[in-house]
Amino acid sequence: MQNTSSDIEEYLVNVPEERKEAFKKLIETISENLPSGFEQGMSSGMIAWQVPLETYPDGYHCTPGSPLPFLNLASQKNFIALYHMGIYADPELLDWFVSEFPKHSSRKLDMGKSCIRFKKVDDIPYELIGELVQKVSPQQWISLYEKLYKK
Repeated sequence: MQNTSSDIEEYLVNVPEERKEAFKKLIETISENLPSGFEQGMSSGMIAWQVPLETYPDGYHCTPGSPLPFLNLASQKNFIALYHMGIYADPELLDWFVSEFPKHSSRKLDMGKSCIRFKKVDDIPYELIGELVQKVSPQQWISLYEKLYKK
């Protein structure tokens, strides 16, 4: 379900009522724990935290002139999705998250390459998400991004 909202407040209005509280709590958890230097905004129809062009003028190679994406949060048709590029790019971070998840949730981890899916809002491990987003600073993300993706 692509949300065409142009700002975060408008996006939140369109989040299904049964997910709204959990969605807002995820935004708060991410914003409170993410290292300083990331910028919150909208990107690809999702709420985004990215490295601003002022910090990284080269921006995102797939969309020249746009900030370097790092995290996105979306309300999809059947779940809340957290897209974390650090998990996608760093096998050690992925391994850490996969091993920690069962300590924080009784549910099976539902995950793609960078996407963590939460189908049941009562089972979102906010503390673990807070720990996860603390683990990569903008400078660390830029270094990893340049090493892996920028040719």
